[in-house]
Amino acid sequence: MAYAAPATLEDALALMREGAGPAIAGGTDLYPALGERPAPARLLDLTEIAALRGVAEGPEGWRIGALTTWAEIAAHPFPPAFEGLRAAARMVGSVQIQNAGTIGGNLCTASPAADGVPPLLTLDAEVEVAGAEGARRLPLSEFLTGPRRTALRPGELLVAVHIPPPPEAAAGAFVKLGARAHLVISIAMAAALVAPGADGRIGAVRVAVGACSPVAARLPGLEAALAGAEPGALDNPALAAPHLGPLAPIDDMRADAAYRRAAAAEIARRALREAAADAGLIP
Repeated sequence: MAYAAPATLEDALALMREGAGPAIAGGTDLYPALGERPAPARLLDLTEIAALRGVAEGPEGWRIGALTTWAEIAAHPFPPAFEGLRAAARMVGSVQIQNAGTIGGNLCTASPAADGVPPLLTLDAEVEVAGAEGARRLPLSEFLTGPRRTALRPGELLVAVHIPPPPEAAAGAFVKLGARAHLVISIAMAAALVAPGADGRIGAVRVAVGACSPVAARLPGLEAALAGAEPGALDNPALAAPHLGPLAPIDDMRADAAYRRAAAAEIARRALREAAADAGLIP
């Protein structure tokens, strides 16, 4: 095996142009996926690149480096709008996986059941990628193009996730449904962000569901139905069911499509209710 561990992004991109790869950080997706197959002939280890690590806050929002681990995200003092992301970080695999796995790796693997994607969608996240032609940014919803597929071009690397300032007083939440409480791939999951509006009504609202479509998806119909509504609307058990059009659940070993659809409606409502409570809209 040819192994490289560059210390700068520029060196990593130069190695990519020479055919190095695949690029890894924690390796928590790559190595299990190999199964009985031999390791790649060339491997590009990004973990020495300090510029890809850490969380920074500025006037335009937050920058989360691609090599930031889930443990670091779970422990970071983000505002309440990020609580869905922090909750998802605490549910990624085991503590050992959280200490090694990175947000960039989670996004580049592009699993339909990637825990980090629904909360990032509710935060209007963008990704920054870099390659031979320079850096570019695109919405996370455009970066993820299908199961195990992204918009990365040959020779590009994911550099960071950018999150703009959330609505004032917003709170976030994340609900994951699996066969057990921990160490499990989702049957369905939902993230929500809710901000108070005028007269105690719901203001800004965002909700996304994962593991029920090729790529995790926002539910714009549900968001529109709730904007300006009384918080009591969140007690309606049939609230989300009419608005699941963006989803396309499948039958697999974890659940069938009908169960996934019903579960998605309920956990989306639960995530919304939890976020609304943390935003002070529900006693």
